[in-house]
Amino acid sequence: MRTDPSGDADHRLAARLAALRADRGWSLDDLAARSAVSRSTLSRLERAELSPTAAQLGRLCAAYGRTMSRLLAEVEAEPPGLLRAAEQPVWQDREAGFSRRSVSPPHPGLRAELVEGTLLPGATVAYDGPPVPGLEQHLWVLEGALRLTLDDGPHDLAPGDCLRFRLYGGSEFHCPGPEPVRYLVAVVLP
Repeated sequence: MRTDPSGDADHRLAARLAALRADRGWSLDDLAARSAVSRSTLSRLERAELSPTAAQLGRLCAAYGRTMSRLLAEVEAEPPGLLRAAEQPVWQDREAGFSRRSVSPPHPGLRAELVEGTLLPGATVAYDGPPVPGLEQHLWVLEGALRLTLDDGPHDLAPGDCLRFRLYGGSEFHCPGPEPVRYLVAVVLP
């Protein structure tokens, strides 16, 4: 989501999370069991009292069968075909040292999206599993170093390196430093 000092983006995300749960007829306890996010945290997220971490948002996306970009796009207006850099939605997990820019957000009828990620030195973001099993990803490191750990083990990537894979299990993104890592991920729904 765009960096939004007014907090409106957080409120729209909270409302969308609450609506997704209600659409499925799930209680907070049901969602807690499906997502491994505590009931009290879910309640606070849905009331916009708390901003989700990247890991929490990843767990919720998996429970709802959505990519993170798709969920974040659902709280934004329909993106135009041309999206200028200043208009690209940015979501941040400041506590984890992670930001993600939806360079080419999801769009109905299109299967791919582009996401730019930035991790600060020493930062790690881990996801329990993909939102959609078999999710195709092409990860290209633009600047810095990245250690990406998948089911088949760790992959140390340098600027210009590209790793292609289908995601079935958990994943962990780590920036060993000394500078931030910036990377681009092409995400393609199966």
